[in-house]
Amino acid sequence: MTREVIYPVKVEFGDCDPARIVWFPNFFRWIDAASRHFFIECGVPPWHETEKLLGVIGTPLVDTHASFVKTASYGDTLHIHTFVPEWRTKSFVQRHIIRRDGERIMECDEVRIFAGRTETGIKALPIPEDIRRLCS
Repeated sequence: MTREVIYPVKVEFGDCDPARIVWFPNFFRWIDAASRHFFIECGVPPWHETEKLLGVIGTPLVDTHASFVKTASYGDTLHIHTFVPEWRTKSFVQRHIIRRDGERIMECDEVRIFAGRTETGIKALPIPEDIRRLCS
């Protein structure tokens, strides 16, 4: 069984386009926030602490796929259900299902890595077993 965390979002007027539909990049902004919220709720320390302890600076996105099923508008309360259906050696798949009153609005799969610093940028690190255990 995989752990699921729910992140609530209240859609505001400014989140929508002139047709009163949520402008699609806002979904990705909320999903990114839900991704970090997932780790916090699972007990993973803030990234500045994991950098000191494990060399992990965060979980950057390397691939994404989204399906928009229904529209959302201001005044809606959305719930982003986030879980990890697949752990790999240096990456993982994080799935986000956005619902309004139980109805599916959007679904998004992301592939993310656990990243560490190098002299020339960042690199993928093996997923720390402690983090995997906390989030499973």
